Amino acid sequence: MQETTIIGKLGGFVTRHPWGTLLVSTLLVLVLAAGMLHLGFKNDYRIYFSKENPQLKAFEAIQDTYSKSDNVMFVLDPGLGDVFTPRILQAVHRLTEGAWQLSYSSRVDSITNFQHTTAEGDDLTVADLVADPEALSAAQIQAIKRVALGEPLLVNRLLSPTGHVTGINVTVQLPGKSSMEAMKVVAEARELAARIEAQYPGIELYLTGMVMMNNAFAESSMNDNQTLVPIMYGIVIGVLLLSLRSITATLGVVLLIVLSIVSALGIAGWLRWDMTPTSAIAPTIILTMAVADCVHLLVTMLHNMRIGHEKRQAIQESIRINFQPIFLTSATTAIGFLSMNFSDAPPFRGLGNIVAMGVVMAFLLTVSFLPAFMTILPVRVKLQDDLDNRPMRRLADFVIRRRRALLVVNGLLAIGLTSFVPLNELNDEFVKYFDESIEFRRSTDFFNDNLGGLYSMEFSIHAGSEGGISEPDYLQSLQRFADWLEEQPEVIHVHSITDTFKRLNKNMHGDDPSWYRLPERRDLAAQYLLLYEMSLPYGLDLNDQIDIDKSAVRLIATMQSMSSRQVLALERRVRDWLQVNMSASGIEAASPVLMFAHIGKRNIIRMVGGTLLALVLISFILIAAFRSLKLGLISLIPNLVPAGIAFGIWGLIDGQIGLGLSVVTGMTLGIVVDDTVHFISKYRRARIEKHMDSQAAVRYAFSTVGVALWITSLVLVSGFLVLSLSHFTMNSDMGLMTAITIAVALFLDFLFLPPLLMTLEKK
Repeated sequence: MQETTIIGKLGGFVTRHPWGTLLVSTLLVLVLAAGMLHLGFKNDYRIYFSKENPQLKAFEAIQDTYSKSDNVMFVLDPGLGDVFTPRILQAVHRLTEGAWQLSYSSRVDSITNFQHTTAEGDDLTVADLVADPEALSAAQIQAIKRVALGEPLLVNRLLSPTGHVTGINVTVQLPGKSSMEAMKVVAEARELAARIEAQYPGIELYLTGMVMMNNAFAESSMNDNQTLVPIMYGIVIGVLLLSLRSITATLGVVLLIVLSIVSALGIAGWLRWDMTPTSAIAPTIILTMAVADCVHLLVTMLHNMRIGHEKRQAIQESIRINFQPIFLTSATTAIGFLSMNFSDAPPFRGLGNIVAMGVVMAFLLTVSFLPAFMTILPVRVKLQDDLDNRPMRRLADFVIRRRRALLVVNGLLAIGLTSFVPLNELNDEFVKYFDESIEFRRSTDFFNDNLGGLYSMEFSIHAGSEGGISEPDYLQSLQRFADWLEEQPEVIHVHSITDTFKRLNKNMHGDDPSWYRLPERRDLAAQYLLLYEMSLPYGLDLNDQIDIDKSAVRLIATMQSMSSRQVLALERRVRDWLQVNMSASGIEAASPVLMFAHIGKRNIIRMVGGTLLALVLISFILIAAFRSLKLGLISLIPNLVPAGIAFGIWGLIDGQIGLGLSVVTGMTLGIVVDDTVHFISKYRRARIEKHMDSQAAVRYAFSTVGVALWITSLVLVSGFLVLSLSHFTMNSDMGLMTAITIAVALFLDFLFLPPLLMTLEKK
């Protein structure tokens, strides 16, 4: 009774002082929204890994030891099927020279500036493979082609085995101080590519590489905000106008949505958080979440006005009836999104926290700003236009009449669909985070199909002492490892310093092909390497392959496009081989593909803990709110089953679970509770306040809250279905799975929860 009195006083205060309430709530939002000025944006793929991530630590250790491997790869398709013509070599030469001018570029590798070595007596000559393409004769071009197609450091790395496609790789050293760095490099690279294509008609250039992927994260995020958010607003406005039949009410909801979004983003700004491609969808999710609270308040208010209540009285009664369920749903939804803090990927933590703050702000504004707004503005309704009773009464009668059959059939259906969950498997391909409408995805697919691959594993292999990489035994072990890697079906190319040692050994023996093998003495190997390094031009040294004291070497295995499951299987084979054959050497393995392959599994494990904690907290909240252990436990069934059914359906239609889907269960747990809470709240009110039996209470719940549940669920499902249109598949998969889960939850709340209540609550 005391709680009801407090809530009644709140409703009375808001309707008596609407202008003051609007002023205070608007000022609060403005203060919070000012924090948006401090919002940053990060689009580096490394943001998906926490600082404690072991694969990230290993990768950064290799990057610190050698040069960084962030790059822009120009893939040149000559259009005629042969790179080795004067015109195409000239284009490659000019593109190579232009690439040195890109911001933050530290190295450019191509077939034209490849450092070819030849012997002249006892002297070693090191020079560009193609120095002056305009002056080459046909015979010279054929000689260059033979050298290039026979060079292990070029084929399947910068040159296709048939010579029909070539690549120009630009190593980029981004300072990491601004997200604009990658965008700047990409803009310059696109301008350079366009200039070369204009100068040499028929040539087509594709841009890929890790810098291009970073930029794709940013571009897909901006594209989503420009297209999906307006679509979602259109859907929300359309649904609200059709269902509420009130322009004023619809305007109030739209304003509340905007205020909730800017408040949440402002808080994130005050906390100096950075937005990411994942957290950038927070406004769309907040939009859908905010609608739910508003609709319940407005549907009840308009219903009361249609049956003859004065507007202020209708608003006060709506607040009294809906405050507890709105508070509960907001709390449980916030808890569900806060469970994403257990994620191993920081962007999902940011998304969960921002949406949780938006949900809390939406609740506060729903019980303050919205009723004050509705008090001030005129609201016109038709008396006795009781639009929510007739269809809901029919549905209630059907459920009550068929309750036993519905309980059995839906129970068996839930068990049957959940049984398909094992069909899912953890799988991810970070290139396929983008659909084919994204330039990066199309270019990378062309790169993978025609030249090499974006996926790689990097190994830092220690020799154990300074200068130890020249030891014959070490070089032999390194070569055996490289040979074994090349035998693996997934591996396209192995970049190893041993190929350089073999070439130098051949050069220093009069270019005799029989000496194309590793040096057999340490002093010779060290001399060859020193002589070679002294002859290399600036920017093309061996720092990307050898550490500063020559005690370790970086070996890079380039692989074809692979799923995370295949990557992990190859990694296990590699570690098993190294354990048997090179256990004495210190070896670190790392790469972006390994980082993404591991994080999906780690994220699921951590999210299980977060989901269980959220479930416990939500259970206690519901039991305490309903003041009934039985009702609290009953409510868990329709809240837990939807996720199981949804993943069962996903197993049938797709079966691939990536990083985006690994957070869905925890996220949706708080969302699907909403309908259950509102239905049971009305059911319990009928049982206690109106002394109805279970069947009559079910009819009352359908009549009073049924339409609101349809509207809110329609908006939620629509919102996440719109999100499924994202070109960023991490977001689109998450949106589609969430929409499926919410739709299943609505089905169960209407056709499974009422029979369950009537069966277990007969007295």
